Amino acid sequence: MTPAAFAALHPRLYRLAERGSLDSIRRHGLLPAADLARLAGHPLPPERRAAALRLTLPDGTPVTITDNAPLSMRALGGILDDGLAPADWMAMLNARVFFWPDRALGAGNLAARLRLGYRSEWHVFDTARLLAPVWDRAEVAPINTGATLRAAARRGRATFAPLATLDWDAWRRARPTRALDRAKEVTVRGPVPHAADAIEAIEPAR
Repeated sequence: MTPAAFAALHPRLYRLAERGSLDSIRRHGLLPAADLARLAGHPLPPERRAAALRLTLPDGTPVTITDNAPLSMRALGGILDDGLAPADWMAMLNARVFFWPDRALGAGNLAARLRLGYRSEWHVFDTARLLAPVWDRAEVAPINTGATLRAAARRGRATFAPLATLDWDAWRRARPTRALDRAKEVTVRGPVPHAADAIEAIEPAR
């Protein structure tokens, strides 16, 4: 799989962001939750976040780290493979930046954000421009990795499939059901410093 081949499948990637966060992205790029917290001097606990964390970076930039409300630590304990503990899974999530390959896939997340009072907007990215510089750290997942609702799928280290070495057709054929044979999330391990340059549009989230 190449950046161009993946962009042909998914020419746009979508992210729900705090309204007005473009300035922060221009200054710092997109940072995983763990990196944001460390930069703000507020290391993350190993548990789920029941509420958002509103922090300030050393240069005065306000940032919001969203909650993990759709996750249950107890449920995670029963569906993890590879000897992972719930705290390990939380660390894996906190080390990544997440995107939706289809806006419709983020509909449930948007509904939850509206209920919880987040002021959200859609950031629409050009896939090739976003992923090409970080291709060695780009991944896809066949599930919503940050939720354990409604008969949650099992998950482990292989849930995040590296795009740079991925045989797309083989990956799809290996999925146990048709519901899991496509990308539900696109992730990048670590920061995406050039993210602002890849934004094509900022749209209201309603």
